This record gives sequence, C-alpha cells and structure tokens, in this order.
Amino acid sequence: MTTTRFAPSPTGHIHVGNLRTALFNYLIARKAGGTFILRLDDTDQERSKEEYADGIKRDLDWLGLHWDRVERQSWRLDRYAEAADQLRGAGRLYEVFETPTELDLKRKKQLNMGKPPVYDRAGLALSEADRDRLRAEGREGYWRFKLDQERIEWTDGILGDISIDAASVSDPVLIRHDGQVLYTFASSVDDTDMAVTHIVRGADHVTNTATQIQIIRALGGTPPAFAHHSLLTGAKGEELSKRIGALSIRDLREAGVAPEALLSMMARLGSSQPVELKMTLDDLAEGFDLSQFGASPTKFDAEDLWPLTRERNQALPFDTVRDRIAALGVPGDLAERFWAVASQNITRLDDLADWWTIFSQGAEPQIDPEDADFIAQAMPLLPPPPYTDATWGEWTAAVKEATGRKGKGLFMPLRKAVTGQAHGPDMAQVMPLLQVVKARG
Repeated sequence: MTTTRFAPSPTGHIHVGNLRTALFNYLIARKAGGTFILRLDDTDQERSKEEYADGIKRDLDWLGLHWDRVERQSWRLDRYAEAADQLRGAGRLYEVFETPTELDLKRKKQLNMGKPPVYDRAGLALSEADRDRLRAEGREGYWRFKLDQERIEWTDGILGDISIDAASVSDPVLIRHDGQVLYTFASSVDDTDMAVTHIVRGADHVTNTATQIQIIRALGGTPPAFAHHSLLTGAKGEELSKRIGALSIRDLREAGVAPEALLSMMARLGSSQPVELKMTLDDLAEGFDLSQFGASPTKFDAEDLWPLTRERNQALPFDTVRDRIAALGVPGDLAERFWAVASQNITRLDDLADWWTIFSQGAEPQIDPEDADFIAQAMPLLPPPPYTDATWGEWTAAVKEATGRKGKGLFMPLRKAVTGQAHGPDMAQVMPLLQVVKARG
C-alpha cells in the first residue's frame, strides 16, 4: 500500500513552497489509490498554535487535498521516549553537554585547521562520573544519534543517485536538553510506525534524509523512497524567503486566486511538462510524473496565477455561481444572462460585483473632450430602459444617421459613455442588463 504524508509545523500559515510538497505527496497517493496522511509536527509547544493547525486544514480543504487521517506528533511523545530508549540500548544515542559557544569554538578551530566542521564525538568519551559532574555544574545534557560512519546511498526520485559520506556529517541532535524531540527523530519514528512508503520534500532536506535513513534502520524500519524537489525562487531568481508571507495560501485565496489555478501551476512548475489548467485533481494525477522534474531552482511568479484563474473562472458553469450571483442582488430572471455576459470579462469571481454595479446603478460616463458634442447628440436618441437585444443596433443606427459617424468613431464613444469602459462584453448583450444609464442625464 502506497502511503505518503505531509508534515507541516503549525507555527504559521502554509505557503506556495509547502503546497508543492503537500501536492506531490497527495498526487502520488491518489494515483496509486493509497493513503495520504496529514501529520502535524507540533512538538514545539511554544511556537505551535491551534489557529495555525486549523488554518492548515482549511487551506488544504480549500484546495481539495483531503487527507485520509490526521496525526499529531504531540500525541506520540510516549512513543518517542520508547524509541529513544531503544536507541540508547543499542548504543546509538548518547548524551552530550557542550554549550553553543563551545561548539562554535570547536567549529572555528576545525576550519582553521582545514578540517570539516563536524562534531568530534567528545560526548562518547564521557564516563558516568563525568556526566554527573557536568550536571552538578549546572550543565544540561542533550542527545545525539551516533551515525555509522559509512556512505549513505539512495536513488532519489528527482535527483537520481545520491551518496553522502556520514563521516562528513555531524551526529545529529535528536533530543534537546528540555526533553523536546526534534524533527529528525520524531519524523523518523513516525515514518517507520506509519509505514510511509514515499516522501517528497524540498532539496534542503537532502542531508536530513541521509541521517534519517540510518535512524529508520536503527529502529528496525525500512526507509521509504525519497524524492527532493527544487526550491522556489522569485521571477528574477531571488530568494522567496523575504516575501513568503505574501505568498501564503490564505492570502492567495483571499486575493481571489482560484484553487485549480494554484494546483495546476504547482503540479507542473519545474518539470518538463507545460503548465496547463486542469479542473480536477484526477486530471492532475493522471499526468503527474516525478521523473519529469529537475533539480535546478524553479522560478515562481505569482502573476502567472491570474491567467489560469481567469481561464478557470470563465469555464465555470452557471450552477456553480448561482448563489454568488443571487447574493449580488441580480434578479433571478437576469441571473443566467448576467453570468453569460460578465463571465467572459472577469479574472476574479469578485469582479462580478463590479459588473453588476455598472448594470444596476449605471457607470460613470467616460467622455473624451473631442466626443462631448457627439455624445450630447447621441444620448437623447437612447430611450429609457428596459432594453432588448435589438436596442444597441437600433440606437447606433439612429446615431449614425443623425451624426454621420461610423465604425470605431461611432461605437467606442458610445460604449465608454454607457459602461465607463473602453473594453468589455458585446454591447448588444450588455443593453438588456442595463437598469440605469447615467449618461442619459
């Protein structure tokens, strides 16, 4: 059974980078008919907030990325304590006492000697008496995992064959002095216990993967298949980190971005496949292939979401927007006609409100100075509402006869006077929806 997971920390809102990870893992499970787990990494009790946990669920639900079950690491603290005892018993977890300042001095000394700044395993040489003495001095112990100093190799689903010499990596800290288990450890225990088979995450986790493979094996588990997707940059290759708050899923949703637009982009961005709007997750899953993705940093421009959003919104059937249109106050007998006319001239669904304001309350006329006399002649020829499909043709014919104008010189000034805009729906379709024409005076 294929099992994947998305394991965000509920310490903030998820953003486009997180979404890529969630979506890839979701699509792998969906394509295989497997299980997708939402696992909240909430062991940091100070920074984890319930409002963020709820926000993550709300964002995923809005996108349609429905999980098969929820897990929380805060529910599993006893299991982590049990796994830690297992590793201690196997000689793979050892207590250390260095302060951050002492570690920094060690690193600088190693670098000055031309050596890699790897932890020197001094903690392994401590006797029980040494540890008691350090505690009596007020030192607080924490726990490192003893890596087997051999090459750690795996075939990455995106990066290909990876080989990391464990001797070049510091033994990772798994448990802090206050007892908090860290991501590398809790995640390894969870992936083992939950029989996770595939993990896709950002390329910044490659070194974590090397150490987690050893931890999972030390726990008696089988490492899952790993794949590391490229990291997102801005449109000009700049880091997104300073802007990432503005690219949260919550903010994109509130700005009017369509979920299908966001999913369609994230499912193809960085791959050899073109970004195309897909209206369902099944359509996205059908064409999803990790081998199509590259390792190079991937440029993301939020502005590219708007053409996809426009395409999606313009393709929606009337039934999906019926309630939204009714909420605007559009009369039932005009609702479907209003959607047919306005839908092809919006990007966001919220833009519908602007069109109904124009139709129901009238637009502020846009009259160029050179057209003022022309409009003064034309407007008395327009009868009061209600209008029909024939009104535009009848009115423009009468204005042409009275003024001699034709073509763009005839039609554009009249459009701008009636709708306040130089572009928009076909005027023959607009006229039956107009309740008020301010330019009539």
